[in-house]
Amino acid sequence: MASSIETSKITSHFRSISLPSRSHPLTTTVEEHLSRLRSSEAVSSSSSASQSLRELKSLYDCIDDLLQLPLTQQVLSNLRSSTEELVDGSLKLLDVCGNVRDAFSQMKECVQELKSSFRRRKRGDSSLAFQVEAYMKARKKLNKVISKHLRSLQKKGPKKGSHNEATLSILTEAGEISLSVFGSLLGFLALTSASTKPRGWSRVSKLLEAKRVSCDGGEDTSEVQGLDIALLSLRMSKDINNHVGDLSKRMEELEPSIQEIEDDLECIFRRLVKLRVALLNIVNH
Repeated sequence: MASSIETSKITSHFRSISLPSRSHPLTTTVEEHLSRLRSSEAVSSSSSASQSLRELKSLYDCIDDLLQLPLTQQVLSNLRSSTEELVDGSLKLLDVCGNVRDAFSQMKECVQELKSSFRRRKRGDSSLAFQVEAYMKARKKLNKVISKHLRSLQKKGPKKGSHNEATLSILTEAGEISLSVFGSLLGFLALTSASTKPRGWSRVSKLLEAKRVSCDGGEDTSEVQGLDIALLSLRMSKDINNHVGDLSKRMEELEPSIQEIEDDLECIFRRLVKLRVALLNIVNH
């Protein structure tokens, strides 16, 4: 009888410190953010990129609140092995987020340099063609870095979570979705496949002619890729002056958009640092 009573007490004790259930307000809020992110992971424009990153920031703010709960900390501390996996995953998230942020920073520099050359140019100055080539050279160099990061994401994706505990499950899924969003952001910056192949300009030229694509690009073309296509039109044109105004407008609109995304990524990076610190404190407590 005494043994039965002790067993009952132990069972009751573990129930009392169980992780917040899926009906817990914070857990529910986190899952709402995850649901919205799942439906908007694809980034096709700067506005959709900003929307996804704002949602990601809100997600990690809620996760931080969840990790501050004493019960969450207590049980994650008891589930040491699983929590250590989350700590390892947080380091990868930081690494990937930093790489994406750096890629957008480099893209911003490319646009700024091209804008400067447009401002310096005199009407009919043939050096503009050289600046366009320099821009595309920098873009192709950046594209190699982007391709490397994307391959790394494909090879080293996070382990799929199969946790029954609500917090462990949503933290794992948050990491998976974050990597997916980061990958989509890299795709937003990537050159079209035609532009990365030998004689890529001519390939794109044929595509433009066949589909009669205007300088606005096609339906699946991001603003960044649209700028590439517009530069192609300038490069092929006999009168480049007809394209300068449109290109200048494109760059004026694109630069602040890239800056906003870069700032959002910096905010998320800081939140990921905070997440990692919180998890380390739980493990080492």
